[in-house]
Formats: sequence, C-alpha cells, structure tokens
Amino acid sequence: MVAEKITVTIPHELKVRLMDVKNELHSSMSAIYKEALEAYLEKIELQKWEQGFKMASEDEEYTKLCDSLGGDDGGLYEY
Repeated sequence: MVAEKITVTIPHELKVRLMDVKNELHSSMSAIYKEALEAYLEKIELQKWEQGFKMASEDEEYTKLCDSLGGDDGGLYEY
C-alpha cells in the first residue's frame, strides 16, 4: 500500500480530544485518522446501499421482477 501525506485542519478542541485518545491508546495520529476515515467511508457506503435499496423497493417493476424470480420454495434441485 502506498501512503500519502495530507494536511487536515480541525478545531483546537477536537485536537485536544484527539491527543487525549492518542495518549490513552498509545497510538499515532496517523493510525487514528486512518481508522476514523475508514469508519466514515464505510458509513457513507452503507448509506448509499440503503438509499439504493429504498429506491429499488419503491420501484414497482423491480418489485414484480423480484417476486417472480424469488418464487421458489428454497429447495435444492439436481439437473
């Protein structure tokens, strides 16, 4: 993985809280930023999937297609 340096501007109060956590966890600022950004991006991705599901479930044609494709009894069949 290639790492890149970035500059982040945050409020002083947030930095103080961040430093407290850094010292408490014996971690680096980079590790905390990385973990926070990964969690945030996962949250945003989940929101996109949820929005897509909501849009699809409100689409009448899509719902009919799902009903027609999902109409089996769940059994296994040999061909």
